[in-house]
Amino acid sequence: MPMRATRGTLRPSEGDNESMNIEVFGADEQRDVEIDVLQWVRLARLVLAEERVPGEAELSVIFVDEQSISDLNERFLGGEGPTDVLAFPMDDDIVLGGRQPDQGGRGPGAPTEPGDPPYLIGDVVICPAVARRQAAEHQAPLDDELALLVVHGVLHLLDYDHAEEEETAAMKRREQELLERFREKEAGQG
Repeated sequence: MPMRATRGTLRPSEGDNESMNIEVFGADEQRDVEIDVLQWVRLARLVLAEERVPGEAELSVIFVDEQSISDLNERFLGGEGPTDVLAFPMDDDIVLGGRQPDQGGRGPGAPTEPGDPPYLIGDVVICPAVARRQAAEHQAPLDDELALLVVHGVLHLLDYDHAEEEETAAMKRREQELLERFREKEAGQG
């Protein structure tokens, strides 16, 4: 049986911050858990807007099964087995810090030229089956767990980390702020 793939892309719309021309692509490439791809694409876009990512940029949020995320975890991180979320940055040095002068190309804050390619922020890969188990362990709704994983993954792409205690506290604080902002925005639309 072929894999069901639900896809969605959010492009800038009227009323968006004019300096933010960001496309967020979403794909559901698993069958274990029903996913509202556009809801999570909206959340990723909100994180990018709140973090003031400049210029033209692209990001993907991809939902996969346990085997796929296990393969990625082992191949790229040396991990074992399935995990909840992985973040694969592309041009992360460009998005936040700009290129170093000796690297050529656009510098930080430089306007984009017509025809310049967008910044490729990266991919956030989430396993809904793992998220469902974690939600049950925390006695929390699955949507809350998925929302946290989307925000966590996007923040990793934007150079947030949790290797040190201070970094962990800052990242968790920012996650909660962004999740609250998303809840407010979603409640205002419904």
